[in-house]
Amino acid sequence: MSEINVQLGHGPATQIAAPVTVGEALKKLDREAAKQALAARVNGREVDLAFTLDPQQNGEPLEIEPVLPQTLEGLDVLRHSTAHLLAAAVLDLFPGTKLGIGPALLEDPRYGFFYDVIAPEPLTEADLPLIEKRMRQIASRNLAYRREEITKAKALEIFKERDEPLKCELIDEKAGDVVSVYYIDSSPFIDFCLGPHVPNTNKLRAFKLLSLAGAYWKGDAANTQMQRIYGTAFFSQEELDAWLKQREEAEKRDHRRLGRELDLFSIQEEYGQGLIFWHPKGGAIRKEMEDYLREQLSARGYGLVFTPHIAKRHLWFTSGHEENYADSMFSPMEFEEQEFRLKPMNCPFHIGIYKSGQRSYRDLPIRYAELGTVYRAELSGTLHGLTRVRGFTQDDAHIFCTPETVSGEITGCIDFAFHLFEVFGFKDIKVELSVRGSGADVHYLGSDEDWNRAEAALTTALNARGITYQRIEGEAVFYGPKIDIRVGDAIGRTWQLTTIQFDFNFPERFQLEYIGEDNKPHRPIMIHRALFGSMERFFGVLIEHYAGAFPTWLAPVQVAVLPITDRVNEYAEKVSAELRGAGLRVESNLKSEKIGAKIRHAQMQKTPFMLVLGDREMEQGMVAVRERTKGDIGVMSITDFVEMARKLVELRALTNT
Repeated sequence: MSEINVQLGHGPATQIAAPVTVGEALKKLDREAAKQALAARVNGREVDLAFTLDPQQNGEPLEIEPVLPQTLEGLDVLRHSTAHLLAAAVLDLFPGTKLGIGPALLEDPRYGFFYDVIAPEPLTEADLPLIEKRMRQIASRNLAYRREEITKAKALEIFKERDEPLKCELIDEKAGDVVSVYYIDSSPFIDFCLGPHVPNTNKLRAFKLLSLAGAYWKGDAANTQMQRIYGTAFFSQEELDAWLKQREEAEKRDHRRLGRELDLFSIQEEYGQGLIFWHPKGGAIRKEMEDYLREQLSARGYGLVFTPHIAKRHLWFTSGHEENYADSMFSPMEFEEQEFRLKPMNCPFHIGIYKSGQRSYRDLPIRYAELGTVYRAELSGTLHGLTRVRGFTQDDAHIFCTPETVSGEITGCIDFAFHLFEVFGFKDIKVELSVRGSGADVHYLGSDEDWNRAEAALTTALNARGITYQRIEGEAVFYGPKIDIRVGDAIGRTWQLTTIQFDFNFPERFQLEYIGEDNKPHRPIMIHRALFGSMERFFGVLIEHYAGAFPTWLAPVQVAVLPITDRVNEYAEKVSAELRGAGLRVESNLKSEKIGAKIRHAQMQKTPFMLVLGDREMEQGMVAVRERTKGDIGVMSITDFVEMARKLVELRALTNT
């Protein structure tokens, strides 16, 4: 009987009799971990617990790491497996259903997974409880998730017999000579899938179907129309219940609904999906965001630049976007026998400014900043209000520096981001360091030396500030590692906003130079950084964080002037003019309606202050002040109110206390 050397993580090696599965090996190494494990990694490769281990030819021990609950990897396995359970239930209830894809969704806080289907008759919301009930029935039977590896020809034969044309199309496009398929035993379900999955359906206990939506196969409106069933899953019912409660609160804060109710922005189908119209009230908030940003940029040594929205297509070949990013760019347009593309990013344009003159080491660092609008060909099924759009404005900046100054520049970007979040009222901040995945990857540009140097610069900057961060393998952009900063909002959801990216690739591709102290040409290092991420996305997050009730300095209307009777209208206009002259944003309600209705309207518009004006206030030259959360706070002179309100604005106070 042969034996296999195995070790738990980097622990001591143990010899186990072969043949042996990963699950059996885990029991020998750590019985408690084996009980909890949903799947495992063997020498970095994700596998099912039923995977049979093969000894390494060099005799080195196999390194096994369990994929455990309460981890992102574990949640991915759990949700992907639940998506398969959903598909099995749909096939059971609606024979003849055609299956699309069913991934886990870890980046979308609204959902946990989905499955695209074409049922014999269109599904309705009333079908979701029935499907969920059947999912629970299947799960309670403790059925095994079983993987088989078969030839591509055999896989095509199986799915053709089952009349699954979409699966056949995927296999044709994506599969190699050997195909992995998954079954849920004793169910009609089979899928073309890489896995891994939980060992059995009994692991799936806390799940909920959420909604139905339309979808197109591969996100292309020219393809087959499907229905997308959304759901979510957690490790415990308590986690699910807490998430559902948070979801209910999130629906009240939905920026799309509040955007309409508060008249902040709109998306108009006749002009195009994913294109944002900023209304005057939304524009007032955006101006505050931009004014703050420009003030800070000036203080931190950035030069403001403005660049075109399109460029010749060859630029994107030089940058590498045509090779690595073409699917996210709008199609080329031809003019005077030359091809142009809308820009998806600002970086090559800032490079153009850098290259417009000779640079010395004495000039560096050079910091260019731009509120630059970019365009990306996002699929219609991925668009979501302000947070996923096709045209958006980045608060973009690019820093060109020397190797000696790069860590200090990255530290400056981190400090800038943390200051920004404090000003806008975000206290819960998480930092991620995204690096290359293990092994060779053709999508990453540059040498190992470049990548190691870049990663060291980012970690040095984080460590210099004592910032705790999570290292994320395989999430770097194609031209270098990056720091991503997430913020937690008022109800505990996290949003990825700031990114700080180290780039050794563009300086090489664009042949950037500076003359060093040795009087010889050298390559600068380039740092990409966006703090808001985009004005649109950050605005959407702000709306939901504050539930539309913005601090006074950000509020689109800071003061509502409310005369009790028409005879006070002239005084109301005088008060409004004085407030505007003091720099406050004011709205007068001169309608012939009761004061209670005027107050309710101002409250619904979440206006920070209401000035109620009657005959007495007019006679005395005073104002009766209401605050949106406290109600009446007293009568005061116009001068005193202006002083109070302006102080809140100047301090960028987050509350009116």
